[in-house]
Amino acid sequence: MDGKKLEYKGEEALKEIERLTTEPDIVQENILREILRSNCETEYLSKYMDKGTKDDVSMFKKRVPVITYKDIRPFIQRIANGEDSSLLTGHPITEMLCSSGTSAGEPKMMPSIAEDLDRRTFLYNLIMPIINQYVPGLDEGKAMFLYFVKAEMSTPCGLPARAVLTSYYKSKHFKCRAYDAFSNYTSPDQVILCNDSNQSMYCQLLSGLVNRHQVLRLGAVFASALLRAISFLERNWGSFCNDIRLGRLDPCITDPECRSAMSSVVSSPNPGLAEEIEEICGEQSGGSWKGVLCKLWPKAKYIEAVITGSMAQYIPALEYYSGGKLPLVCTMYASSECYFGVNLKPLSDPSDVAFTLMPNMCYFEFIPLGDNGTLVLDVAEEDEVPVDRLVDLVHVTRGSYYELVVTTFAGLNRYRIGDVLLVTGFHNKTPQFQFICRRNVLLSIDNDKTNEEDLHKSISVAKKLLEPHNTLLVEYTSYADTSRVPGHYVLYWELLVHHVSSSSTSTSTSSALMSLLENDNNNVLEECCIAVEEELDYIYRRCRTNDKSVGPLEIRVVKPGSFEALMDLFISQGGSINQYKTPRCINSAKALNLLDSNVLASFFSPRDPTWIP
Repeated sequence: MDGKKLEYKGEEALKEIERLTTEPDIVQENILREILRSNCETEYLSKYMDKGTKDDVSMFKKRVPVITYKDIRPFIQRIANGEDSSLLTGHPITEMLCSSGTSAGEPKMMPSIAEDLDRRTFLYNLIMPIINQYVPGLDEGKAMFLYFVKAEMSTPCGLPARAVLTSYYKSKHFKCRAYDAFSNYTSPDQVILCNDSNQSMYCQLLSGLVNRHQVLRLGAVFASALLRAISFLERNWGSFCNDIRLGRLDPCITDPECRSAMSSVVSSPNPGLAEEIEEICGEQSGGSWKGVLCKLWPKAKYIEAVITGSMAQYIPALEYYSGGKLPLVCTMYASSECYFGVNLKPLSDPSDVAFTLMPNMCYFEFIPLGDNGTLVLDVAEEDEVPVDRLVDLVHVTRGSYYELVVTTFAGLNRYRIGDVLLVTGFHNKTPQFQFICRRNVLLSIDNDKTNEEDLHKSISVAKKLLEPHNTLLVEYTSYADTSRVPGHYVLYWELLVHHVSSSSTSTSTSSALMSLLENDNNNVLEECCIAVEEELDYIYRRCRTNDKSVGPLEIRVVKPGSFEALMDLFISQGGSINQYKTPRCINSAKALNLLDSNVLASFFSPRDPTWIP
């Protein structure tokens, strides 16, 4: 069965890719039949499938509706509360995977079964055989990959609820993996599994520096995490040098597992290595850190990280720190719901990255969203999608846009992932897709994904704090500022102070605004920052408070008339005055420069938002 035989390495893995992509129609039908045989008697599917029609593919396609999380959430919640897995799947649900999306302020929980780990491992095992075709010799050194676990929870019935990568790192598939020269990491597993992200970061960077002449690959899961590591290195390189020079671990590392594991990494003094690193970092600290990665790890051949979607904003920074000398490699396409596919051309330019969906991972369908290079988002998240509109994997067309829909072994049936994809070509008979965007996501720094509705709700709460000061929020927009690490949300607010006097003029109103900003004894704008953050979703608050991967939110108050000037700018670039709407997120450099040139004052959130694991 295509869903069962999942362990391949080296040449076998490449042959399996060729087999799967040569007959995707057969593989996909077999996968759907296997899913239906396992799950057709569940409470969910039995509403649509007749008894005795275990693997009736045509009945599934005609009757089973397309859904979003709100449709499946009641079933997931019942299982989380202790009801049987048979509500959704014929397999025991072993854990809930917390996605970076949210519902009602809490993370989405995706059901997962034991066999899902086999499928994820299968995809991981394809990566090095693919890359080795383009970059030989990677088995002759080490990989400095920065991996981290996230905070865990439990459902009311005791099922683990955690991030998909945390699930993988804590599984036997990772911890009990056989030795593989292609997966020779600089960091001990105990360091990766440390719950304290600062101690884990310290030990992983120290391990990478100790092995600097053996490192052939650099990376992290997300580009943002690698940039955060570089910032950490800038602040702590002196301590790293002391540890290497003296052959001991800094007392700031108190986790017993980390201390034990690192005893073999810094087992003896190495003043020569410490001097090498000190010379590089000391020189960089006197100026810029451009090219520092190649100087510290001179044998590195590429950087591996997710650089598509919202992570594309970090490409210039990665190129800066590598001096433009290291290719940026994005290897795979995955989500909490399911792992999807791999990049068969890992050295392609970041703007050309395309993923080949492996037809044995789940059953794929697609909602058409336009063709001939024109994206038409005519299906909102809350819209009902007619089942006859869906397109199978083998029937998508080059140059067309689609929203991804999946049916999984763990009980998601025709579930809308929310990703917008573009078909760029085919490998054998299997389509290759470029990731275009997430639906409705305005702001994202790390794992956080804030949509327009959530931003509006948050600002609606915060602006009420202005009312006692006779102040109105006239207009706003936002921007994900990644110029520093960690990045942070920026809100541009245009305010109006009203009822200053019965004969208020625009000048006196402006003066009243400046008075508010300059004499903000009540810290009302800082309180607005806090209010916005408290209303943003669970994942954002976790990134801010626990992970520290997102910095304090900033409100930049702009001069009166700034948003009218913004409208003039967009109209001058070809926009229609009749159709103009203020964009709730700004990406245009000209527009950002216009707003920043009109900033009167800036305020940051003075504390972390509330977050309870």
